Amino acid sequence: MTTTWLLRMARWLRHPPSPQRVRLVLAVIGICLVIFGFEAIWGWPDALTPERIRPQP
Repeated sequence: MTTTWLLRMARWLRHPPSPQRVRLVLAVIGICLVIFGFEAIWGWPDALTPERIRPQP
């Protein structure tokens, strides 16, 4: 761990984020976990998979 991260942690302890920011971060993490779980259970839809188009000679 570098001193930069230690200073950031110390600053965070002195000035913690607002409850709204904590909720926002937790909501984003939750949405990411839901998307990951959906993709892990049902897989990625074929319609959303990009295909390479080969150039015509």
